[in-house]
Amino acid sequence: MSLTNFLVPTYTQMLQAMSNWLEKARIQSPDTADALMSARLAPDMFPLSSQIRFACVQAQEAIYRLQDQPFSEGLKTLTQEGQNAGDTPGTLAEAQTRISETLDLLNALAPDAFDAAAKRMIAHEVPNGMIFDMDGERYARDWNISQFYFHLMTAYAIMRNQGIELGKADYVQHLFSCIRPESMPKG
Repeated sequence: MSLTNFLVPTYTQMLQAMSNWLEKARIQSPDTADALMSARLAPDMFPLSSQIRFACVQAQEAIYRLQDQPFSEGLKTLTQEGQNAGDTPGTLAEAQTRISETLDLLNALAPDAFDAAAKRMIAHEVPNGMIFDMDGERYARDWNISQFYFHLMTAYAIMRNQGIELGKADYVQHLFSCIRPESMPKG
């Protein structure tokens, strides 16, 4: 499977799922939905607002890194928003906008956008100055997708911890088309 065929559907379906979770939060808690953006699992963890932005950052970083392009100003701003969300968490609507912007970038990609990067070496520098050298395939498999899911699942866990009614069905909506009708529970 090519990197593009692996990553783009994964980012797309899971960012859409996260958008749906936020919509459920808005519907279930209309008076406190924006306050939810400051919620954390632990005092030393980033809040929900950061987790959402960092999930988007991971998808966008892959777009630029795997096409050997410099990061856009939008990605730099998104990263700063995530880092500063403890002080300025923003609103649920702003988080939905960041998800939508990321989905737009993914939808604009060519069908083979990442494929040439599989064996190309990537130098990935993290905020503390450490640099990881790996090829594009390893970057996608071992770094990017795991970081993406970390932030996505932390966002899910924060919302559940704050009483938003979410379940497995909200996490795997993209698989519903694969269910054999005769295997559905009766009743």
